[in-house]
Amino acid sequence: MKYIDHIADPSRPCAIVAHRGAWHQAPENSLAAIENAIAGGYDIVEVDIRQSADGVLFILHDDTLERMAGIDRIPEEMTIAEITSLRLRMADGGPDQPFTTQTVPTLEQVLETVRGRIFVDLDLKDLEMMGIVAAKVKEMSMADQVDLKARADTPGALAWLARQPGIDGIPFMGQAFFRVGSAEETAKAVIAARPFMCEAKFDELETLAGQHERLRNAGISLWVNTLDPVSCCGLTDSAALEDPDAIWGRMMAAGVSVIQTDQPAALKAYIEARRT
Repeated sequence: MKYIDHIADPSRPCAIVAHRGAWHQAPENSLAAIENAIAGGYDIVEVDIRQSADGVLFILHDDTLERMAGIDRIPEEMTIAEITSLRLRMADGGPDQPFTTQTVPTLEQVLETVRGRIFVDLDLKDLEMMGIVAAKVKEMSMADQVDLKARADTPGALAWLARQPGIDGIPFMGQAFFRVGSAEETAKAVIAARPFMCEAKFDELETLAGQHERLRNAGISLWVNTLDPVSCCGLTDSAALEDPDAIWGRMMAAGVSVIQTDQPAALKAYIEARRT
């Protein structure tokens, strides 16, 4: 099934996005974390993309390699051979985590790993790479399995998107912030971008819920993050572990049908319990 068709399926349960892979038993953004996400039966895996000094796309979140590989260097200033020679620390890294046999993967390695197995959210750490990433996706015939994303909630954002080369034919997810007093204008801008999904932030969950029907009628599904550092209104993974109904359940009731989390196993168990 194509990514767009899976997300558009009205009969599916809430889709689970494993943030940087299922990383509790493997280094984040590693091939092992991606394999764990596939084994866990999650819908989507999110990975972070950067580009080496010699032009190769690779997977890493941070601006330096210190947290995950123990060296305080900027990866964009290194060759891909230097980057991929480094071993990654377990889980979310840091000095207390042991080194593993896993290394920084290239985007090409990731796409081959996920082919036909799981959908992928490509988080570009520099949006000016969008055309280059799109070209690699098309070269590998993976356009039906990934998404590209960018802001799509203002006229300026829409103008920027229109200038990006080669992104046609790849599922696009618009990112938007819904605020009281301007939510309708935000929804109008998102709809104009024609995404299949919207990664939404909000000042109140009710603000987003008020635009759900309008977006749904335009064929746009809602994605929300419950990641502790970037969640909205205290709707975090940590809070969800204590009271999933108050966080994940409340989101689903508001029309959210895709949730990105650092606790994918707990979210899956919650979704399955609701369906029994």
